[in-house]
Amino acid sequence: MVGLFQLLRKKKELIPLIGFVGSAGLGAISAAVYFLFTKTDVILNKTSNPEPWERVDPTKPQKLITINQQWKPVEELQLVRSITK
Repeated sequence: MVGLFQLLRKKKELIPLIGFVGSAGLGAISAAVYFLFTKTDVILNKTSNPEPWERVDPTKPQKLITINQQWKPVEELQLVRSITK
């Protein structure tokens, strides 16, 4: 850690580079944690629920930004679901 500070004192042009790379890494980690805890379609343990897509609420948007999205059931999917159950 001390060597890093000595390097930054000698080569000050590396400071913005380290800042941008650090902020990009922090942004990626925070986005991953956000999606892990707030989105229902992101799972870690697939063995406890082998079909997690059945729990997703179709009326709740799953994207960060949703513009004029309306959910309509797919007739073929409803037919297959009624046959298999």
